[in-house]
Amino acid sequence: MERSIAACLALMATFLAGCAGLPSLEGRTETRALTGTEGTRIGRAIAPELAAHPGKTGIYAIPQPSDAFAARALLAAAADRSLDVQYYIWHGDETGWLLFEALWGAAQRGVRVRLLLDDNGVSGLDDTLAALDAHPNIEVRLYNPFAQRGAARALGYVTDFTRINRRMHNKSFTADNRTTIVGGRNVGNEYFGAGREVVFEDLDVVAIGQAVHEVSAAFDLYWNSASAYPAALIVGAAWPQGAARLESDFAAARADPESVQYVRALRDTPLVNELLAGRLPFEWADAQLVRDDPAKTLDTTGRTDVLLLAELLRTTARAEKSFDLISPYFVPGKEGTAALAALAQSGVAVRVLTNSLAATDVSAVHAGYAKRREDLLRAGVRLFELKPTAERDAPGGRRASGSSSASLHAKTFALDRSRTFVGSFNFDPRSALLNTEMGLLIDSAALGERLAAVLENDVPRVAYEVGLTAGGELQWTERTASGETRHDTEPGAGPLRRAWIRFLELLPIEWLL
Repeated sequence: MERSIAACLALMATFLAGCAGLPSLEGRTETRALTGTEGTRIGRAIAPELAAHPGKTGIYAIPQPSDAFAARALLAAAADRSLDVQYYIWHGDETGWLLFEALWGAAQRGVRVRLLLDDNGVSGLDDTLAALDAHPNIEVRLYNPFAQRGAARALGYVTDFTRINRRMHNKSFTADNRTTIVGGRNVGNEYFGAGREVVFEDLDVVAIGQAVHEVSAAFDLYWNSASAYPAALIVGAAWPQGAARLESDFAAARADPESVQYVRALRDTPLVNELLAGRLPFEWADAQLVRDDPAKTLDTTGRTDVLLLAELLRTTARAEKSFDLISPYFVPGKEGTAALAALAQSGVAVRVLTNSLAATDVSAVHAGYAKRREDLLRAGVRLFELKPTAERDAPGGRRASGSSSASLHAKTFALDRSRTFVGSFNFDPRSALLNTEMGLLIDSAALGERLAAVLENDVPRVAYEVGLTAGGELQWTERTASGETRHDTEPGAGPLRRAWIRFLELLPIEWLL
């Protein structure tokens, strides 16, 4: 009896502590991106290119996951003065630990490291973040944090749902305010082709030139915002032996057989050799960073001036010939469906690639898309759904892991094969109205043509094309070397999962997706 009462009192105390809210930010120091970094190793290496292309941005696309990891690790190793790193998810797996060690190694050389992480994506890493934050050259801040920690975190969704439901989905990795990586990848095995779990098909770009300063300014805006809390205020101080324990964890992660295999495979990635030899072929273009204002996270008045959505809508509305969209969590809603239908009916060729039910990692999101499929198809929009076997069906062996399962995670679009967006924005209500997002709008015919080529040449091999039969029923066409196979129900998904999706379609949850 006494134990039951004590347990109830402890639960109530935890609940009330959560209701008490977050600590004060009084005394928090504002910092800014470092300038005068032209003399760093990166600055000197790119100086001739910048001089030859004033006011432009050099872009190099990274579709391959192992290259994406290598690029981040190389930037961390090459940085002389600063690393500004912002992510929604950072897993404590092999690649997560390897990149933590890369940041630690940079700090040991005297590099200032600012690490801004959404608190929803770092569950279970409190001790690690505290130890990193204790390093004199590393500062960690948690965005929109949970007041409760450990097993009680979920109470935040009960006591403070409106705030906790809004997350920082931004992703950037900037070295010396000279080079940045922007795109759709978080940090974890599934994003970098490591381990043996599902591999996310994704896209990042390495950028140098004008857009880098815009990314740095956006990082500063979030770093100094009302939602960015010094880690020590949230996770507490590091253990006395925190640094030693961290070093031990780094060594263990490095010695892990999966890590050894992955790092060995990385040595053969073309990107590594090209970067080290200074032969990375940047494409020079006008590029603009678009991003939400972090005020979106705490806004309760429905402001539209803090949203990047308006700029993306203005951009897509300018399409005259074609609009190619890749989005893993595609929930167009009533208004988005009408906008895409209007584009298609005006003569614009509209193509969309998203996840199939069998490939998606969020079934509820698929339900939000599935209810709009027929309307889109009747308007002339072409729909493709990635197969879960896309990794196995793609030409060539492209992974450092043994995974043979794929899920789409890239967020990109191109209009008229001349203007391309690469970033974190999913075409769904959550990205539009709840989470914060960012990305680059790049005026590049080469990138637009490459995206079109992927949809024309690669996608038919790795995706189902959804269509309507003469009787108006949905049908999935699967193309293989031996011919075409047609499916009358969602391929690769069992009857229970299909029934669950039909049930979710009936619920008024689209605004949450």
